[in-house]
Amino acid sequence: KTIERLTGRSLKGMKALDIGCGWGQTLVLFKKKGMMGCGFDPAPEAVDYGKKLGLNLVHAGLDKMNVFGERFDVVTLINVLEHLADPVKVVSEIKRDVLESGGVLVIDVPNEFNDFQVAGQKTHGLAQWWVAPPAHLNYFSTTTLRSLLEGCGFRVAGAESSFPLEMFLLFGQNYVADGAIGKACHKERVAFEANLRKQGKAETLRKFYRALAELNLGRQVIVYAVND
Repeated sequence: KTIERLTGRSLKGMKALDIGCGWGQTLVLFKKKGMMGCGFDPAPEAVDYGKKLGLNLVHAGLDKMNVFGERFDVVTLINVLEHLADPVKVVSEIKRDVLESGGVLVIDVPNEFNDFQVAGQKTHGLAQWWVAPPAHLNYFSTTTLRSLLEGCGFRVAGAESSFPLEMFLLFGQNYVADGAIGKACHKERVAFEANLRKQGKAETLRKFYRALAELNLGRQVIVYAVND
């Protein structure tokens, strides 16, 4: 819905590129929506799996964004940007060579060093478990991701978070140290969202997550940026 609102077009028939597509699950969803999707990933086993699903995937590293030599209406980076050494270079190349004018770039990253996370870490005397070099080279919040995108010439048109799991730490439930507690917390999160939707409050849930994003809270942050 957000992409349709920003572009003024139906998703059906749009061309989408998923960078670092992994096992292709985002592209499977795009295909169900009637979008024409492409993707690339450095993991050959993931690409082979996606091809068996009938997806248009290429085995390629993340040093170059213009793998397909064409432009797309939508470009997604789902849990990818935090792994890249030079996110400014990547975002700039997407704007210059990959995304159509008026197209939408969707970036989903972990929302690290947020207030709930830091407070929960200190409450339980934990190490900063989210700091994970060399896998994670950059750490983002709504504010810093917005700044990066605007610095590269994008117009940030919206942001939303996911459920603030770190809140459970502040309730006294140390899911970082105990996997069983983590599973229980996950079930409670799922129930929270499912019950709101069941009671017809899906829009309230969306507004809640948008408000969290503005406070730099939430486990993940998704930012929508338009290539004006």
